[in-house]
Amino acid sequence: MMTNQRLEPLLEQYDWATERLLTRLAGPTSNSGDGSDVDVPVLTDAEYFWEPVDACWSVRRRADGPGPGAIKLIGAGEWGRDGAPESPWPPPVTTIAWRLDHISETLLGRANHLGGDRTFDRATYESRPDAAGAIERFRHAAAGWRQVLLSVDEADYDRTGLSSYPYGSDAEETFSTIVWWENQEILHHGAEIALLRDLYVHHAQ
Repeated sequence: MMTNQRLEPLLEQYDWATERLLTRLAGPTSNSGDGSDVDVPVLTDAEYFWEPVDACWSVRRRADGPGPGAIKLIGAGEWGRDGAPESPWPPPVTTIAWRLDHISETLLGRANHLGGDRTFDRATYESRPDAAGAIERFRHAAAGWRQVLLSVDEADYDRTGLSSYPYGSDAEETFSTIVWWENQEILHHGAEIALLRDLYVHHAQ
């Protein structure tokens, strides 16, 4: 499918960021930055839940309740993600589980509220309690968001409130601003996940 000149650079950035994060999570290799590939082991459940400092926010069994500083566990089902009505300051350190779950949830929710039936609700969202399931969910969510981006007519790019996603400022933003915001979410959380993976290797030695 042809993309127009306004969406193309954002889409290229998005594709690079999602592919980079997937290879850092599941390998088998990742570009080291100097043109050579390094081996990347698949993310394990132990690493997925690893808490590098005290009072981390994570994905937890609902029966155990929220972690330190959290008020609730977001979503439905047996597991949920630590959260609070207002983001605390300073923000807590979060696990790979928390970060990956957060990214996937926003991708799924925004795709539904931009190009779907607009029924997505955090109250029915279910967090994944395993690394393999979380990676697959991110892969699915990323593909779904990309498909929705391609379905938006260029005439709507500057329209405010095109997305009705209720857990951000979407009602006040244009399409291109939302696309940019979702890109930077994947870029910065992806970098944080990559750093946690590097730290985990040294922690385990």
